[in-house]
Amino acid sequence: MTMELVFMAAQPMLGLCTRTNNRTEMASDGGKIAGLWRAFFESSQLTSMLDSPMYGVYYDYESDMTGDYSVLVGKCVDSASETGPFIPLQLCEGNYLKFSAQGEMPHCVINLWGEVWGYFSASDCPHRRCYQTDFEVYRSADKVEIYIGVLSSDLITNS
Repeated sequence: MTMELVFMAAQPMLGLCTRTNNRTEMASDGGKIAGLWRAFFESSQLTSMLDSPMYGVYYDYESDMTGDYSVLVGKCVDSASETGPFIPLQLCEGNYLKFSAQGEMPHCVINLWGEVWGYFSASDCPHRRCYQTDFEVYRSADKVEIYIGVLSSDLITNS
């Protein structure tokens, strides 16, 4: 796992969304996110936007990783406005810890999320999540980056 602190500008997104929580997603029936990705891949309007990587965005947190949150699966756009079944969303501007991994999907992203949760649950973790927007960026069929929003008061230069 590699990690670096980055500043991200606000970014408009367009995609499909659902509301869920980690208890639902860890259940044996697979949760809602897998179905959201299936619907995304069946949507030629979104998958035809090949100039942008695919995103999985986590936002509208009820509390923290134990509460409900919304998930949008989609693409970056120049400007987001509601288009049919697609929902517009603005990624929050701010500081993010970027975690990167490469490998076979979906195992690669699942394992990387495990490392992210382990990092933030460590007693000596120097960062605190802000629970505004977090997101996955799929750069290729075997490369993923996970961006976790962190509080600006936690900024350090070496992680």
